[in-house]
Amino acid sequence: MKNIGQMMKQAQQMQAKMAELQESLEAVEISGGAGGGLVSVTMTGKGVMRVLKIDPSLLNAEEVEVLEDLIVAACNDVKGKVEAHLNEEMAKLTGGLNLPAGLNLPF
Repeated sequence: MKNIGQMMKQAQQMQAKMAELQESLEAVEISGGAGGGLVSVTMTGKGVMRVLKIDPSLLNAEEVEVLEDLIVAACNDVKGKVEAHLNEEMAKLTGGLNLPAGLNLPF
């Protein structure tokens, strides 16, 4: 029975750390870009887009497709960085324990 009590205590500690991680992810801002910085996107650690910057030189009606492609590329770049940051933070939290991919923590 002593082990169950210890496991419950560890689960509560993990839950508290997860809540702290949730809060910190809202405060973290991560940027990515495309086109050598012509398009940049900033997202929170939870994947909420905060800023989209487009260099005025791209504002040409004849090249809308290029601009669209760069926006998609910038969003994908920052999304990858957000996921890498989340994985890094989760590894710290779980002590390197490999959790199943479908667990979708901390969301």
